[in-house]
Amino acid sequence: MEPQPPEGSEYRLGHGSAEKGAIYIRTCTLTNVNSPGTSLDQTLVWLAEGEKAPPVDPAAVAQQALAKMQLLGPKIASPRADGRYVVGMPMWMWVDPSPTTFGPQQASATAGGVTVTATASVTSVSWDMGDGTEPVACNGPGTRYEASMGKAPSPDCGHVYARSSSRADGKFHGTATATWTVNWAVNGGGQTGSFTEVRQSAFDVSVREVQVLN
Repeated sequence: MEPQPPEGSEYRLGHGSAEKGAIYIRTCTLTNVNSPGTSLDQTLVWLAEGEKAPPVDPAAVAQQALAKMQLLGPKIASPRADGRYVVGMPMWMWVDPSPTTFGPQQASATAGGVTVTATASVTSVSWDMGDGTEPVACNGPGTRYEASMGKAPSPDCGHVYARSSSRADGKFHGTATATWTVNWAVNGGGQTGSFTEVRQSAFDVSVREVQVLN
């Protein structure tokens, strides 16, 4: 730790300043098997003078770099909450990219003399449309709809609702899930790696049927 805890501090773990040694922060990467992503566990340890410190885990340092990025869920541009959508008509989905919602985003962290730089970018967005159908997987931000497109389907990220949302509280409640790929490397060459993180954003969409008059 820099600086070392003062004499009498609980963070000295019962070791006085006269003892030859120091307090270190041990950082471990934890993986939760019940949910995606990882987390960090930090504990304090005492190492006597001359005692060899455990090697720094670059993957754990990469997690510290990730924490600095403050990644968010997709910034949904379509479907809009105030949009008017119709059964059987192609819907175009897209997001507005930004460094925190789509990337690329980069940050560095240092621990035990090891500096790691991590770069995060969204590699896919999965759209749960709220109507019970299989999620729509899109490999990019989607294409913005223009009136000149008419009734054409989206070339890369679209959906067609087969029923109205009148029986679902008036709206379908969906979720856009972004998968972030985080690539990291130890500065100065050496070890590299990657891992994924997910971030979500919710949306509501009202879908109506077109009444045909004979």
